[in-house]
Amino acid sequence: MKTIRSKLLLYFFVFVLLFNVVSISIFFSSRSFLQEYDSSFKQFLLLNQISQTSNQLYEKANQFVLGRNQRVLNEFQQLRVTLNEKTKQLQNQKGFGDIQVKSYIHMTETLIQECEMSIGFAIRDDIDQYSLHIKEARNTSTYLQDTTMSLINLKLTDYQSFYNDLERRNGSFKWFALFLFNTTVLLAVFFALWFSRGINKPVQILSKAASEVSAGKLDGHVIHIDSNDELKLLGETFNLMRKNIRQYIAEIEEKSELDSLLKELELKHLQNQINPHFLFNTLNTISRTAYFENAEETSKLIHAVSTLLRYSLGNINQSVRLREEIKVVTEYFYIQKTRFSDRITFSVNVEEECMRILVPRLILQPIVENAFIHGVEGMEEGGNISLNILSENGRTIAEIHDNGAGMPEELVTLITNHQEKNNQHVGHSTGIGLQNVMRRMELFYQSENLVTISSKKGKGTSVKLIFPMEECASLEGNNCG
Repeated sequence: MKTIRSKLLLYFFVFVLLFNVVSISIFFSSRSFLQEYDSSFKQFLLLNQISQTSNQLYEKANQFVLGRNQRVLNEFQQLRVTLNEKTKQLQNQKGFGDIQVKSYIHMTETLIQECEMSIGFAIRDDIDQYSLHIKEARNTSTYLQDTTMSLINLKLTDYQSFYNDLERRNGSFKWFALFLFNTTVLLAVFFALWFSRGINKPVQILSKAASEVSAGKLDGHVIHIDSNDELKLLGETFNLMRKNIRQYIAEIEEKSELDSLLKELELKHLQNQINPHFLFNTLNTISRTAYFENAEETSKLIHAVSTLLRYSLGNINQSVRLREEIKVVTEYFYIQKTRFSDRITFSVNVEEECMRILVPRLILQPIVENAFIHGVEGMEEGGNISLNILSENGRTIAEIHDNGAGMPEELVTLITNHQEKNNQHVGHSTGIGLQNVMRRMELFYQSENLVTISSKKGKGTSVKLIFPMEECASLEGNNCG
């Protein structure tokens, strides 16, 4: 099956290949013109440089004859070397006749020879000879200038035909570019219309069918898409989806009566549930009855249970005073002490100035309950749980310590890193565990590392909670969101 992506890539590569072929052809054609133009221009420059160097060579020879200056002689030697190099370059140039080039080179050699002989006789102070040779050098230099102009004129005549040919080719290239542009536009429009039609028609069919489904008409005709790409698969998937929807609606209609019965049973179940307020009122009634019957311990125990249940069913996202948390922990202590008598002892030590700060709801009792369940509950005697709250360096520190079974270091690490997945440390009364307390502390104070756990197997566990007092003061009267 071909994909829309593969079709697009195929069309793209076809156009890229076409443009590259045309571009390469234009490049080589233009390069040929440029090379011819560059060759002709270099010949003009070379002839001009030889002419100027020849004239300078004669002038330096004449200056030496008149002044006998060593500096002038050195400059003459440099110009002679330069003229020889330029002459060799002229021999390698094409476009001149062999006779013309040989004659021109011979004149440069004659010029060099006459200049050197003039300098040589000037050094010997042979006036007649150096005068004769310097005059001959001047004539040769003049003739060389005239010959240079003749060669340049000859090249310009040839260049005129080259320029006319260039103009003709340029005109042809303009027509070729216009033809290429029109052809490319027509091909692009043709392929765009052809390709878009292959996509647009199936999309229109699918859009119409989707509109029918959205209007509730599920018994439309089966969609047929004549394509070999993703649109065909989309059409088949749409047909299957519409069929599955019809079957699903039929199943819903068949089960409607059963759903009605289930809802009725659910309503009866809800009606039979006990209202929590009714439970609290009943517990209070039992507590007062026990008190009137002089069963004070039973009354206190029922009152403690009622207080714990009412507090645990409150809004857990609401912040409370620390004194309320301590009160709930005290009630929980009382219930457990009633159960286990002298097997377990509890101690609470709280500084008064810490009582008024705001803390998250149900932040102490779950840790105390966890210490009891997993720490000291299995001990036959001597179990102890302590709650110490004090102010330290502008913070309130709450530490719950037990001398129970303790935890291995690996488990402490898992709990601290929020990686413990089971419910081992979830309390019975509230369903809130250590990780829940740690996470709510972080969210409430917008800070980390506020709960630390230190424990050793067989030597007990200590959980320390840090309450930033400045943060609590700023949250006075607010709720924990």
